[in-house]
Amino acid sequence: MSPAILLLLAFGLGLVGWLAARSRAWAFRRAAPHARLHSLPGFHAWYVALWIAVPALVFALIWNAVSPALITAHVLADPAAAALPGFGFEREAMLAQARAVAEGKAYGVFMPEAEGLIAPYRVALTRYESIGLVVTILVALAGGAFAFLRLKPDFTARTRVERAVMGLLLIASLVAILTTAGIIVSLVFETVRFFGMVSPIDFLFGTHWAPDPMSTGSVDGKQFGAIPLFWGTIYIGAIIAMLVAIPLGLMSAIFLTQYASSTVRKVMKPLLEILAGVPTVVYGYFAALTVAPAVRDFAQGIGISSASTESAVAAGLVMGVMIIPFVSSMADDSIAAVPDSLRDGSLAMGATRAETIRKVLVPAALPGIVAGIMLAVSRAIGETMIVVMAAGASANLTANPFQSMTTVTFQIVAMLTGEGSFDHPATLSAFALGMVLFLVTLALNFIALRVVKRYREAYE
Repeated sequence: MSPAILLLLAFGLGLVGWLAARSRAWAFRRAAPHARLHSLPGFHAWYVALWIAVPALVFALIWNAVSPALITAHVLADPAAAALPGFGFEREAMLAQARAVAEGKAYGVFMPEAEGLIAPYRVALTRYESIGLVVTILVALAGGAFAFLRLKPDFTARTRVERAVMGLLLIASLVAILTTAGIIVSLVFETVRFFGMVSPIDFLFGTHWAPDPMSTGSVDGKQFGAIPLFWGTIYIGAIIAMLVAIPLGLMSAIFLTQYASSTVRKVMKPLLEILAGVPTVVYGYFAALTVAPAVRDFAQGIGISSASTESAVAAGLVMGVMIIPFVSSMADDSIAAVPDSLRDGSLAMGATRAETIRKVLVPAALPGIVAGIMLAVSRAIGETMIVVMAAGASANLTANPFQSMTTVTFQIVAMLTGEGSFDHPATLSAFALGMVLFLVTLALNFIALRVVKRYREAYE
């Protein structure tokens, strides 16, 4: 049975329990009008609903993970499976084809040997789906009965519901923390494997990047010099893009908070923030089809005959436009949050509006502005689609912005989407690149926190 059906069943039974418990709590109040309930009827309702929905959801998730193995074991125990190969890809393909037909996802099988497995699969699917449905209902009813029978006028439903909510919030926090920890552990593990094959010196300081995922035999560490990738990432994402995003974002924030009327602000701010909602692939098409040819024609017009259609400046310009809202929104909110007394005091002392903005408002809002810039830099160096479509795949170590370049993120995608083995150093190099990118982003966050802390202490 589809997991969605079990989830809807759990929520539906929880809603029924919520209504029944709320009605019972109101009955307590009607039976003793002058008596005071310890908790409002809504807390009684949520107590019963949680006891119904949570155990049912937990069982549904466990059953969804366990039932496929049980169904396969049931099919393999059938006499029709006796002719299957003992192991290997062919056996898995037969089972997958038979299951797809039994579930109605396919009209037939390509391997004749799989035809006899369709009926056993249908029987197994029906049996274990029925078991899952019945047990889910029984678990929900058992939890609901346990909770419903405990309801009394003096029952501490509010305290128990608040504890349950605190537990759910704790679990949500742990999921985020454990996910981050898992990402770091996987990166470190695969990076250590890669550095066991390729010298860290060759990787971090080499200037030639030309890994071959299909090569065999000994590994030449000189092919894994990542300096061109690091330079391309910094040049496109942290230099060219920031030269576009920081001035435009900061000036737009100053205009919207200090010069624009309320009508203009209501129109311009949403229009500016729409840029953050445009898919990056659309930016990539815009960069490849519009900006890149225009940049090439401009470069050739000023005498740079080697200008390429795929160039760092084309990708950087579009990337800078994409991250303007990150800088503008954070700067806008930070400037707007500066107390009016600072601005009024500066104007009262005879400073002009421009001097007040430059010497009072911007320094006071600097923590938020720096946080927005660091967020924009992190977003830029992690961008992939614009680089793929506009900057190219050549790992060039050059300062010419009209030449093709590539970045760390592009190479990560290229190494992990090929047909190379995960034991090959070319594939493992993607994890080493990801580790470096993670450490750079972490360093940027630390820098932002230090700047924010320093200036916040000065102005608070």
